Amino acid sequence: MAKLSNLLVMIELLKNGRKYSLDELSERLEVSKRTVREYKLFLEEAGIYIDTIMGPFGGYVLRQEINLPKVNLGKKDIDVLKALDLNEEDKEKIANIIDKITVDILDSDNEEKNLVVDDKVLDTYNKLSRALKYHKKVRITYYNLQHGESVRIIYPLALYKFQNEWWVSSYWEDKDDMRQFHLVRISNVQVLDEKFDPNEINIKF
Repeated sequence: MAKLSNLLVMIELLKNGRKYSLDELSERLEVSKRTVREYKLFLEEAGIYIDTIMGPFGGYVLRQEINLPKVNLGKKDIDVLKALDLNEEDKEKIANIIDKITVDILDSDNEEKNLVVDDKVLDTYNKLSRALKYHKKVRITYYNLQHGESVRIIYPLALYKFQNEWWVSSYWEDKDDMRQFHLVRISNVQVLDEKFDPNEINIKF
């Protein structure tokens, strides 16, 4: 499995509050124990902190609530998609349908649905979702607390919800590095025509 997929699986495993030993995670993810430790460090750099319980019965525990999105289309949208030939001429139609998606978040405790209600964040989320689906590069205007606003070219690889706010995990072209961008700090999003290969990014990192 690619690194990004493994990170998402690791979050899914840990978010139920259960303790997983290093051996269990290594076996589930089919990677070495050293790689599991590297994943833990990567997640903590992204603000997802995993507790380590020491001792012979120790392991990793995630005590934060991390919700990963489940994206669903309405019945009418699905019918339209089925009717399309999915050729080049249909791309704009498909993009318009994707822009209408409703993001459902499945709460791990009570399975109640939470919606993205902020119009600006939803618009940003929908555009990034489109870029994710078609592996397209994105130009964003992003506000940084230290340096103010700047324009960045990113390759979006995953959208996730952390502490009830949306983030996008991306490869940042200028820095040649993986970064996490807070959606509320993105003031402008432009999905570019240029595509990228997510497998190359996953292998690289």
